[in-house]
Amino acid sequence: MMKKIFIFLFTLVAFNSYSQVIETTTYYFIRHAEKEIKKNGNDNPNLSIKGLKRAVFWSDIFKNVKFDDIYSTKFNRTLQTATPIAKSKKLNIQLYNPKDLYNGNFKQITKGKTVLIVGHSNTTPLFINKILGKEKYLEIKETNYSNLYIVSIANNQISDVLMQIKY
Repeated sequence: MMKKIFIFLFTLVAFNSYSQVIETTTYYFIRHAEKEIKKNGNDNPNLSIKGLKRAVFWSDIFKNVKFDDIYSTKFNRTLQTATPIAKSKKLNIQLYNPKDLYNGNFKQITKGKTVLIVGHSNTTPLFINKILGKEKYLEIKETNYSNLYIVSIANNQISDVLMQIKY
């Protein structure tokens, strides 16, 4: 399985590098990893032990992807999911507002870049759908932490793929 993932990501990176001549923007989307069970009304839980391990796993999955930027919401669980990836890439995590998705400013500053976006079960599909301009993806099931969405824009053509990356 890891070999297949590596080959796919290598091919995508190679294509992305080649296609930079035509200015390709590529967005990778993941949902935050497993969070601690909500206690005492805590609306901002940390990752569970399993979630922390999955965050490191995502970092391994992306080791051959050259991200220009990494975005996360301001919540502990998304920041903690993005942190191992950001550290391995020596990048700072930039915050985005999940209530203001894919606005003109975001389009402009990410144009031609390869970007990782860490979100939530509800905001990740909304963000992708906004880029696609159609309602393609539904809210992610609460028990699903394995989705990897990749959206590429080149010459005003948008392509997307959804992969299940098992941990």
